[in-house]
Amino acid sequence: MSLVPDFNIGVWNAWIFIIPYVLFNFGLPFLTINRKSTFWMWPSYTKVERICLVIGMLLIGGLWIYSIFLPLSTSTAWFYVGLFVYLLGWVFLLLAYLTFITTTVDKPNTTGIYRVSRHPWYLGMLLLYVGTGIASASWIYILVALLLLATYRSAYMIPEERMCCEKFGSAYREYMSRTTRWIGIPKS
Repeated sequence: MSLVPDFNIGVWNAWIFIIPYVLFNFGLPFLTINRKSTFWMWPSYTKVERICLVIGMLLIGGLWIYSIFLPLSTSTAWFYVGLFVYLLGWVFLLLAYLTFITTTVDKPNTTGIYRVSRHPWYLGMLLLYVGTGIASASWIYILVALLLLATYRSAYMIPEERMCCEKFGSAYREYMSRTTRWIGIPKS
């Protein structure tokens, strides 16, 4: 893994890992998830949360653009380790998606993968980006993906949890008390 990888625009670059995610994340939910679901609700944001949201969106856009220039090499162990992490991210995304389409809009998502993580969708996204960085052997890509993680808490998780507490009341607060934000990270 080199600090600065080769920059070549080509067909076999990291963008082939990103395009399916973009199509999935911005296509399928429009067709299948109920418009009254919390998936479509935007929480109110504080000033700091809005700044983190903008930074997060810029980081995501940067990762998407950067992926166009990152060549993949199937002759390295990095590629296969990254592919495994990437596919694990897809497992989390798909399980979170299935929970959204099967949960009624008047209840919080507390079944399926949401039983063990309050934010499996974001965990899946993070694994996709980190997996792409590992597969393309790019420290820069991995670092930016981890910086993106730093914005998730303020830009997405806290505002969404606040919104769900307002919408679902004690049912969501009880869910928060028994379920961790991330799988494997103990509650504080």
